Amino acid sequence: MITALLVVGILVFLIVVHELGHFIAAKISRVRVEEFGIGYPPRAFTVGRLGGTEYTLNWIPFGGFVRLFGDVGEEQHGAGSLVDANRAVQALILVAGVAMNALAAWALFTAALHAGIPRVVETPAEGEVVRLMIANVVPGSPADSAGITAGDEILGLEDEDVVLMKLTPEAFSDFIRAHPGQAVTLTYLHAGQERTTNITPAHAVVPEAAGRPALGVGVVLVSSRPLSWGDAAVQAVTTTKNSFITVVRVLALAAFISVNLAIINLIPIPALDGGRLVLLGIETIMRRSAPKLTLQMLNALGVALIIVLMITVTYNDIARLLT
Repeated sequence: MITALLVVGILVFLIVVHELGHFIAAKISRVRVEEFGIGYPPRAFTVGRLGGTEYTLNWIPFGGFVRLFGDVGEEQHGAGSLVDANRAVQALILVAGVAMNALAAWALFTAALHAGIPRVVETPAEGEVVRLMIANVVPGSPADSAGITAGDEILGLEDEDVVLMKLTPEAFSDFIRAHPGQAVTLTYLHAGQERTTNITPAHAVVPEAAGRPALGVGVVLVSSRPLSWGDAAVQAVTTTKNSFITVVRVLALAAFISVNLAIINLIPIPALDGGRLVLLGIETIMRRSAPKLTLQMLNALGVALIIVLMITVTYNDIARLLT
């Protein structure tokens, strides 16, 4: 319940921030703002009126809105009308909401870095406490087979004779490269529990460095030291940019999945769009519709084929994991 309320509160805050961007840009551009509302109508009560704008609280608590004089579709003209403003002003007001969200992201990252959230560091400051963390794991690598996952913390690395004393990415990589085909003992923290495993570096783990022995992990130094407000503000610029890049990657992944769905649905199997298109073609050639019972039987057959395919793929994946 608390989590749900927190999510709603964050969404309301971010939407209100977005609308605040439209509000500020409209005020600067001398476009009349008739109402700034938190929540969506019906209206609960009016907080007050200032500068020709009503400030209201509304009953549906899932966002906020700005009501502009002469907004699209309202056919209101005259001084302060949005539709009478030039295109550049209209564009500025529209873009201001997006810009305000980006600015809010930067401000929130700045506050978080000042509070001391974990962050990757290249060169730790003198006396700074850092942790060697797993950033990523190559699928099918020795590390992956050993159950190591991204987010695990490396606590120690040793062989029969030597214990790695300095846990840095460079020292870690050098130690692994010095033990091709030889088991080393790795101690790490996984989900709050300390684990120890014997793991053997192998060649051809990293495609671009096939001749180099590796475990198949990327490691980084992480610090939770709070930054000063100035340093946090500078670091937050990079963090915000990286967040935009991450979201773009997610969109690219969504596009890839969408293409997969498009192709799969074109397969001429009953119950899929491809099968329906084939049947439609047959009906066009025969110049009559297929019997309803036939359609139902074909759809049932198509669903059955899809289920069998899913079971077969799942079984093969599980069998591969167990062998």
